[in-house]
Amino acid sequence: MAKSERELLALLRELDDPERLERPLHYDRAAVGLKFGRLVYRLEADFGTSCESERDTQDSSEYGRVHVPADATVYGTRIVVCVSRFGSLAEVCADNPGAFLGTDEAHEEGALDLGDLATVERALAALGYVSVPEELLESDYEGSSALEHFAARPTWWTRFFGLW
Repeated sequence: MAKSERELLALLRELDDPERLERPLHYDRAAVGLKFGRLVYRLEADFGTSCESERDTQDSSEYGRVHVPADATVYGTRIVVCVSRFGSLAEVCADNPGAFLGTDEAHEEGALDLGDLATVERALAALGYVSVPEELLESDYEGSSALEHFAARPTWWTRFFGLW
């Protein structure tokens, strides 16, 4: 079941530990890797194609990304799923993070089919990921961690998917 914006913000604040910027206290790399592998497998099965993936991103609070290739999507735009090391957080983007201001804009501009998006969202939910909209992740960070070393304004995306 999708969470409301209020519930998602409460979750982001709950996961925000100023002592641990790159990964949470009881981070289990092996378990995160297995779950991520199941996500890749599920998306490959659902879209009927091989999906490129990046894992165990160095110096980042993002664990990895799965790329559903453009030729497997209705509108010919690849879909990128970013997975955080924190709380099974995930983000779904058309083309790449930041290419559109969220999936609504990507759909309105003819780059993202709602059926393709629903397929990805079902896979995430089935595996216990919490999908956080890009629009929310790009809002101003209001947590307790010191993020002043970032050149740009800190966002929730910076906190849970950015490089350290």
